[in-house]
Amino acid sequence: MRVGTASWTDSTLLASGWYPETAKTPEERLRYYARKFSLVEVDATYYASPAESTVALWAARTPKDFVFNIKAFSMLTGHPTKVSALPKDLRPETDKRNVYPDGLQPQAYEEVWTRFLAALDPLVEAGKLGMLLFQFPPWFTIRRDNKQYLLEVAKRCAPLRVGIELRHESWFKGDNAAETLDFLREHKLPYVCVDMPQGHKNSVPPVLAATADLAAVRFHGHSDKWTSKDIHEKFGYLYSPRELKDWAPKLRELAGEAEQTHVLMNNCYSDYAQRNASQLIDLLGAK
Repeated sequence: MRVGTASWTDSTLLASGWYPETAKTPEERLRYYARKFSLVEVDATYYASPAESTVALWAARTPKDFVFNIKAFSMLTGHPTKVSALPKDLRPETDKRNVYPDGLQPQAYEEVWTRFLAALDPLVEAGKLGMLLFQFPPWFTIRRDNKQYLLEVAKRCAPLRVGIELRHESWFKGDNAAETLDFLREHKLPYVCVDMPQGHKNSVPPVLAATADLAAVRFHGHSDKWTSKDIHEKFGYLYSPRELKDWAPKLRELAGEAEQTHVLMNNCYSDYAQRNASQLIDLLGAK
């Protein structure tokens, strides 16, 4: 079992004092983070595909057994994507600020996939790529064509491992929960479990299940400002020791169902995620 956080460069983390005064550069911060945790999720790759040179630096600056989970570029999960986030030669001629996959020429869309995956080669070669996190939007409902897209994603990324995070209640409503998990198991797709506020359109229940050799859990917190457009208000939640203690046996049970288990704290405000991740490591005896 590995425990880590969904960021190591958030501006509020840098301002929190979690990093020592000696860690002033990106390299020093990543090296310091990697001494504390064996896993990190890269969130920046959702907003723009990374440069291969940057990915090579991530690989070079971390220990041999360190693992990166990479969040898939927004275009690949059907989210609106800023035109400015696309490579200049792939940008469509449009006055729109954001574009969806169908707003690109087919050849340009294919090239987005190719470049995103190719940029990750340094992590693959170093054996440091854990999974590609595909977090789908709230309007991605349980439908046949959406299930087919999950299979397409897995095929495009093979032999790299993908993780599937769903954000619409339809996947877990009534009998659909068993259908969803059975589908993922049948195709050996890791389900990414989430702990998040309930009662919202994008809320899914905290279903813990291992559907492949890798199990994953992401903790989003329980902010009462979940609908805020301010990302720090949305994720600004510090789990109490009691909450984490209640989660520990559930995570151990989940880990017993998989070869590997990744636990990510995504309550990225100040040093909340780092503090909670350290607490979980102590509770679980994890890396």
